[in-house]
Amino acid sequence: MGSFVAHAWGVTWAHDRELVRVEAWGPNSLRVRSTIRGKVTDLPGSALLDVAGREAKVQVSEELARVENGEVVAEMSRSGRLRFLGRDGREFFAEHEPHFSAPPQRRYMPVGGDVHQSEVLFDAPAGERVYGLGQHQHGLLDQKGTVIDLVQRNTEVSIPFVLSSRGYGFLWNHPGVGRVELARNHTRWVAEAARQIDYWVTAAPVPATVVSQYAAATGLPPMLPEWASGFWQSKLRYRTQEELLGVVREHKRRGLPLSAIVIDFFHWTRQGEWEFDRREWPDPAAMVQELKSLGVECIVSVWPTVNPNSKNYSEMEERGLLVGNELGNPLHLPLWDKDSPGTTFVRYYDATNPDARRYIWEKVKSGYYRHGIKTFWLDACEPEVRPENPGNLMFHLGGGAEVQNVYPRLHAQGFFEGLREVGEGPVLSLCRSAWAGSQRWGVALWSGDVESSFAALAAQVPAGMNAGISGIPWWTSDIGGFYGGHLDSPSFRELVVRWSQFGLFCPLFRLHGSRDPGVHDGPNRTGAANEVWSFGDDVYEIFSEQLRLRELLRPYLMAQMANASATGVPPMRPLFLDFPDDTTSWEVDDQFLLGPDVLVAPVTAEGVRDRAVYLPAGSAWTSAWTGKRAEGGTWLQCPAPLERIPVFLRDGGDLPASAMSKVRAP
Repeated sequence: MGSFVAHAWGVTWAHDRELVRVEAWGPNSLRVRSTIRGKVTDLPGSALLDVAGREAKVQVSEELARVENGEVVAEMSRSGRLRFLGRDGREFFAEHEPHFSAPPQRRYMPVGGDVHQSEVLFDAPAGERVYGLGQHQHGLLDQKGTVIDLVQRNTEVSIPFVLSSRGYGFLWNHPGVGRVELARNHTRWVAEAARQIDYWVTAAPVPATVVSQYAAATGLPPMLPEWASGFWQSKLRYRTQEELLGVVREHKRRGLPLSAIVIDFFHWTRQGEWEFDRREWPDPAAMVQELKSLGVECIVSVWPTVNPNSKNYSEMEERGLLVGNELGNPLHLPLWDKDSPGTTFVRYYDATNPDARRYIWEKVKSGYYRHGIKTFWLDACEPEVRPENPGNLMFHLGGGAEVQNVYPRLHAQGFFEGLREVGEGPVLSLCRSAWAGSQRWGVALWSGDVESSFAALAAQVPAGMNAGISGIPWWTSDIGGFYGGHLDSPSFRELVVRWSQFGLFCPLFRLHGSRDPGVHDGPNRTGAANEVWSFGDDVYEIFSEQLRLRELLRPYLMAQMANASATGVPPMRPLFLDFPDDTTSWEVDDQFLLGPDVLVAPVTAEGVRDRAVYLPAGSAWTSAWTGKRAEGGTWLQCPAPLERIPVFLRDGGDLPASAMSKVRAP
């Protein structure tokens, strides 16, 4: 049996070689750290901001220690078992009581050096639902019953935070790889390599407050730039300056709203040189100036990869600014590159090294910022290494298995700090991956290179909601999907329509993809056309209407972005975040709210022309298209012709009546 020591901030428990520390960490929140190395510390890459002046109500007896901080209470027995309760005594969850012959609930298995494979086993309360965990493509909103790899992959974003239907949130504060098992008989969190166990628990009477407390603990997002709420045009890829300008001029000729256009990869000389190839982009400053005069933001894709043949590679290698390997040649990803006869193995720079982040920013400042470019697309920032073997990677912060998942957050941090240093703001970086706390560095997440299919579209609806719960309020997906999609296919054209209707109500509204027919291999890779007018007249008529509707929604959307910046509550969210007392709202996974006042029911299957819509209890709702009113707490079978999806407006909400009348069809 162990012994307790009380402190103003919490309690420590020690037994044999294990030390456990439970302490207040932010309003209504507790942090737990445990180790068999004699002293708890802060992990490299920790998601939690430091909180000054932490105090808790602490009671210690011979048999039990109790730490209370607002709405959450931890009780620890002399045997070392932890339980977490509400202030009213209701149990949220508890560590599993181990079998008398089994290992303990907290396990530390040596894997070399001063790190262990560390895990904690918890009981699984009956009927619990869990949400968050970043962004995944399994199509589930409630992730109870799943096993999730905690590793960054293209389309799979690992943010180890869950929101429980039982009134608490849980952050597994480990930036390394691992997994979580959300089984019916237990919940198990695993870190493959860690110096200690580290997790954080927060509680509140309503789920929106839980999300807000998590966002405050890991960093509130800055305000979204005004231009970013409009329409973004992108494709894989615009090959020349004149091609890109031609697309923007055509947008303006047609009178279509356009806020941003994106220059994708291979505009550079070589990977790792971070500058335009002047053979194709002869005058970037003049290009940016013309775009600015047309009210269009220019965004450039910046990759964290370095070609060994690039002019910066030798210096970066000599200065230790690149990710290393424990075994084998330190090369990470086979890719085509400019002037390359075949694929070239490239290497990642080490975003966990502050000197490397500074080096990259200085190159980007010289290659792009001096031309007037202030927004960057941070693609391939998982990092995407083949074969996937995090344990083989060597970072400035530690071994890959211990720290790799924090890479995208630190990569974005370097750009955020660089732009702020030169006086820019607000800052936005479009990223393919993120970790806990990425939002405080102006990260906008998109769902990666998903397939062009109705199944992929359906999966984006819960993926976007879970990303918001996980702290990332700025989220989007490639309208039409990324891989595939033939321009002449009736099925694909219908998919583009339905995806554009979904994208209209997402926090960010962006068209992107690699289309057929097109060149898909080599440095000359460019998909087919991917503009609003590229999919036929019928699609153009519907899609262009979405662009105009987006303009009407932008004031409302920016108000929701301001709320997200102040509270961390995301604009795109599940119904239960605003209607927690409505049990059905916890079950609906194919609808979402945009702010508190707009309910969106996407159509995600081919040929569907009506669908069931649930209206949450506690409010009356008005169809955005017909003006018909319905009471909440009911299911409606709603028409969904190809030109629109069901959308309802909450009565008494903040969406202006003038906008409502303009949105409604004649």
